[in-house]
Amino acid sequence: MGLLNRKIFNEGENIFGLDLSDLSLKLIKLKDHGNIQSVESYASVLMSPGCVSDGEIRKKDYVVSAIKKAISISGPKKIKSKKVICSLPETKAFLRIISIPQMEEAEMNEAVKWEMEANIPLPLEQVYYDWQVIPKELLPEKNKINIIVVAIAKVAVDQVVEVLEAAGLEPVGLEIESIAQARSLLSEKNNDLTVLIVDIGDRRTSFSINKGGFPCFTSSIPLCGQSLTYVISKGMGISFEEAEKIKFSYGIGNDFKNDSLFRITRSVLENLVQEIERSMDFYITGLKYSESIDKIILCGGGANTKGILPYLSKKLGREIELGNPWININLGKKLPIIGKNQSVQYSTAIGLALKGLHYEDLP
Repeated sequence: MGLLNRKIFNEGENIFGLDLSDLSLKLIKLKDHGNIQSVESYASVLMSPGCVSDGEIRKKDYVVSAIKKAISISGPKKIKSKKVICSLPETKAFLRIISIPQMEEAEMNEAVKWEMEANIPLPLEQVYYDWQVIPKELLPEKNKINIIVVAIAKVAVDQVVEVLEAAGLEPVGLEIESIAQARSLLSEKNNDLTVLIVDIGDRRTSFSINKGGFPCFTSSIPLCGQSLTYVISKGMGISFEEAEKIKFSYGIGNDFKNDSLFRITRSVLENLVQEIERSMDFYITGLKYSESIDKIILCGGGANTKGILPYLSKKLGREIELGNPWININLGKKLPIIGKNQSVQYSTAIGLALKGLHYEDLP
């Protein structure tokens, strides 16, 4: 499922995935060797604060330059393809599950439009949207068809397309981050589970609860990796840069010993736990799509913060695992050329690249 998919005339030319976020961009290109896949190219470039803010591209020339730089430094093999599938900001998207009466497929599009007008807080003419029927066995409802709908403001989409084309690329697909992450982090062999993905980014933490591989609920909060850095800086009376170094070296501190670093970060961590619990409770008791959450997966740069995974696991009283974005890629006997700690930050980009790898098979 994606937005603005376009027909590809040169199917022999592979597509790469580009994850465009507030403070960085990451790209990756996979190559299919039959039963085995490999990472042909990847790169990451940091961007200055303010270039992209809350998903809004504010300094287009800078972002264009950053994309060109990432392509120029990509390796092991330099990316030459112009065809790209790019992420869309979760904060600008509306994801809903809607129910419509049983009907023929030809009638569904009109029915979806009617339902969207009641469920999307923007006029229909101001959004691009896409939808897909959810298999009956995942969300059974008598005489009803459940459909996942994604809508995003045209302004946000047009911004991304404009920047990509200015960088000399041809966008063949756009996709919100939660759907790309689900493709890379959720095993295709266990797609009957209900899984919460917690993406701890630099500017926000996003929650995506997936059933059978379909994101049924998404939300985000301003607590993030930088929130920890900020409280360390304030609590110790040091610069943000110095606090970032301490966080990198020591993480959240030692909760068992209740050391000074943990006491400083505890308020942020406790708020994060409360928000995770609130999201799970709303999904289970409010939406009632599942009776329980079977698994929690952490991803994003903040997931690598020392001590955060065991702390969350202890406080939530359940096992939490670090995301493995290679779970649906057969690398043969080779290890990923991107290290384990870095890999989890590439979850969205890998999900987009996987979509590109199988683009000709998509409806």
